[in-house]
Amino acid sequence: MYGNSNRREFLKSSIGIGAGLALAPSINVLGANDRVRIGVIGVGGQGSHHMNQFGKLPDVDIVAVSDPDITRMQKFGDSVKQIQDFRDLLELPDIDAVVIASPNHWHAPMTVAACQAGKDVYVEKPLSHSIWGGKQMAAAAAKYDRVVGAGTQQRSCPAPNAAGEDIRAGKYGAIKWIHCQVFNLRDPIGLVSEPQAVPGHIDYNLWAGPAPMTPVMRKNFHYDLHWQWNWGDGEFGNWAVHYLDDLCNMLKWETPPTSALSAGGRFVWKDNGETPNMQFVLMERDGVNIVVETRNLPISPERKAAPVYLGRRHGNIIQCEHGVVKIARGGGAAYDNDGKEIKKYPGNGGRGHHRNFIDAVKSRRKQDLAAPVEGGVLSALICQQGNISQRLAKQATLEEVRANMKQHEDALATIDAVTKQLNDNSADLGQMQMGPKIVFDVEKGRFVGENAAAANKLARYEMRKEFAIPEEV
Repeated sequence: MYGNSNRREFLKSSIGIGAGLALAPSINVLGANDRVRIGVIGVGGQGSHHMNQFGKLPDVDIVAVSDPDITRMQKFGDSVKQIQDFRDLLELPDIDAVVIASPNHWHAPMTVAACQAGKDVYVEKPLSHSIWGGKQMAAAAAKYDRVVGAGTQQRSCPAPNAAGEDIRAGKYGAIKWIHCQVFNLRDPIGLVSEPQAVPGHIDYNLWAGPAPMTPVMRKNFHYDLHWQWNWGDGEFGNWAVHYLDDLCNMLKWETPPTSALSAGGRFVWKDNGETPNMQFVLMERDGVNIVVETRNLPISPERKAAPVYLGRRHGNIIQCEHGVVKIARGGGAAYDNDGKEIKKYPGNGGRGHHRNFIDAVKSRRKQDLAAPVEGGVLSALICQQGNISQRLAKQATLEEVRANMKQHEDALATIDAVTKQLNDNSADLGQMQMGPKIVFDVEKGRFVGENAAAANKLARYEMRKEFAIPEEV
């Protein structure tokens, strides 16, 4: 076993980089025969998946793994180096690139540190846990000339790419409105009334990293972090980010929506989760209304299935003047306004995404990346806009919610659909919450207006000094 987070003081600057690793060369010398040598940081379910996918590529060598949970590393035996502290892994000269599949709160600090160490990066979605963190990621990638790709693999799927070309070319006329949705059945995470012991095989200081090292109030230490705000981003950051990233890619957005207003809550379940299990957000960009919604409850207690809205459970519905495009993971189609299919868009869910990253690492052509860091930062920012409005939410009646979304027909229809589903689940509608409308100034890169102070406070979280991203990367 390599590494011990307490065995030495690792460089005294923020995140332990800065003084030493920032001097690393900006261009790596690849391994023998132009092989790309990688280290994987975070080897739970998704990290193990990445090891499998990258391991299949004939020109890739997996050199090392890193995880605060030593049992997750031990399953690989002697096949790779096992390094508990990722900062030790970044010092290895025989690693060209790292794959980051850590919890969300670690994505930005680890990416910045890896760029400073002269490594290329493949980082999971959502790219950042805060708007400020995403900005720092993009800045570090540019400053250190690193190839940084996002794990939003649908960018490598032919379906949204082809549909986007047709939409941008005006094949279906101007865009009237957009609906982005993810309906996943999930269960409550359980309820504990007192802090849970951290398993002895986990270095909790390393696991928490930049985030607060607060008592653990959940039964399942690992995955259920997604539903607590200190470490996760709810279903918006867990799944909706894929389809928001598709929108950014299809429509070639380089800037986010300029406003967001969220409503919803955590209904029915009595557990330690904090993020909404029913959430819908009305956004606006260039005069186009966008509804983004996630739902985790079944149709009803008797019908354990995810609901259907606008003929879909997942994906984007882009309503244009002369037809509608419906695209989800795996493909979709365009239909005229009478519902007749116009064109199919077959897809594959993003096969070849890992290959694309390795090819970009070898060629040093960042423009060849299917999912460049800037795109991943943007789609994460859109998730954060919705979540920030929701985190500022207060109890509201359905009439108040409707009054604040009345300018958009699809938003009102969404409220009706959500209300029916909540009633069918015997939910307490008195738990409905609505956030303020927050306005984002693209030029300033921050929220402005009436609720700006509270929103900007949530655009960045205070990081523990040992693991903090530096102000200047």
